[in-house]
Amino acid sequence: MRQIEETTVNSPKPVVAVAALAVRPVAIIAGLLGVALLATSGRYGYFGDELYFIAAGHHLDFGYADQPPLTPLLALIADTVAPGSVVALRIPAILVTVAGVFFAAMTARELGGTRRAQVLTAGSYTVAPFLAAGGHLLATSTVDPFLWTVITWLLVRWVRTREDKLLLWAGLVTAVSLQVKWLIVFFWLVAGLAILVAGPRDLLRSKMLWLGAAIAGLTSVPQLLWQARNGWPQIQMTNAIAAEVRATVGGPGGFLLVLGFYVGVVGVPLALYGLWRALALPRFRFLGITAIGLIVVFIVTGGRPYYAGGILPVLWAFGAVGLDGRRRWLPWVAWPAFLVSVALVVAALPVRPVESLRTASEAVYFVDLESVGWPAMADEVAAAYHALPDDVRAHTAIVGDTYWAASAMSMYGPEHGLPAPYSPNRGYWYFGAPPESATNILYVGNSHSDDIRRHFATVTRVATVDNHLGVPNGYQGSPIYLAANRDQPWSALWPALRYL
Repeated sequence: MRQIEETTVNSPKPVVAVAALAVRPVAIIAGLLGVALLATSGRYGYFGDELYFIAAGHHLDFGYADQPPLTPLLALIADTVAPGSVVALRIPAILVTVAGVFFAAMTARELGGTRRAQVLTAGSYTVAPFLAAGGHLLATSTVDPFLWTVITWLLVRWVRTREDKLLLWAGLVTAVSLQVKWLIVFFWLVAGLAILVAGPRDLLRSKMLWLGAAIAGLTSVPQLLWQARNGWPQIQMTNAIAAEVRATVGGPGGFLLVLGFYVGVVGVPLALYGLWRALALPRFRFLGITAIGLIVVFIVTGGRPYYAGGILPVLWAFGAVGLDGRRRWLPWVAWPAFLVSVALVVAALPVRPVESLRTASEAVYFVDLESVGWPAMADEVAAAYHALPDDVRAHTAIVGDTYWAASAMSMYGPEHGLPAPYSPNRGYWYFGAPPESATNILYVGNSHSDDIRRHFATVTRVATVDNHLGVPNGYQGSPIYLAANRDQPWSALWPALRYL
């Protein structure tokens, strides 16, 4: 504890000198992670959520039912620059993941950490499965933890330097984070309470902090107006996600277990030690309290375990700096733990032959399994659609049972001459209803098919989804139905079919 208290009150000049020593090893660590992510970025295919982000980008708006607009915007840019390129889509994810390694190391530097501490922090970020393997996908859960890492670095630096412009920057980064997810609101609410309890209270008196907060609020107005106009669907989505989490993860024990799996072999003990160190330091105690408070809040509200992931890099920095002087035994523990962690991260990336997924577990290889088979689904739907008689096909729309299926049809359907798809599920419902001329639909998948049967005179299975690889993902073997002669106008039926 004394080491941190002493080193963090030094002038910036010695700290910069320490940082210069750590640039090369941190760059090597970040570079290796970047190379691994880039080398595997084109493997298998799009993950279901990535297809949705592209579809959402092509329906660009100020808000969506399930997310703010920044990730769809990034997907739109990538798909415009390099249409159909999985690699191009994932470049932003790779960049923010690599950048996160540097900001984590810089946090250790701000705490007075030597090159050893900075490298340990960077390495912990690199081998945390939810960050490293998450960098393989363009997702809100990839971008948001990086932004949290930047914000906590700014706060730690402010504690050391008291440069209020850092708080303005924290507000600007928060404004960006609010365009990715709303989770950062929980961070600031919990952190604000922690600061009131433990200090430093002068942080809350900074005009720059409140100017940054005003900017973050103003830039969020368009998406808040969109939510208000559409009945606040993102709040409804929060309730739906909470129900899913409670059904799959369970209570607090399950939440912590899954979070530990996401954090990894190195990350769990280092974060726990870093939490203890943060709580023991009066000037930084608010960050330790914030970490505990966030985990409690996400457990109580039914949040996904990775929601708490953004607060972990600062804890790793505290832990790494606290271990700085323990040079005799640390390498004997650290090297084996890092080797195991690297192996787990590599295993989490799509490095296996696609055929090996035939025996893969959905619980363990969920992302890999759900990144296979989308073009084949489009082939099956196209064959069924073009096999319809001309007069039937002219009045038939394509509807995916989930936003994934509809997004896959949006990506691969045009090359087969398919019309624009629709879905009553989650955010895709807001992209519009089928035209009134469509008295029939090809319904892809089995979810909520009973609702379809209630509103169409006949529902006939006309095809089956087959990825032709024997990969047992969520859509393998799913039916494709022809539902004919709906019983009411789409203006009445579409709201009735909507589900989250």
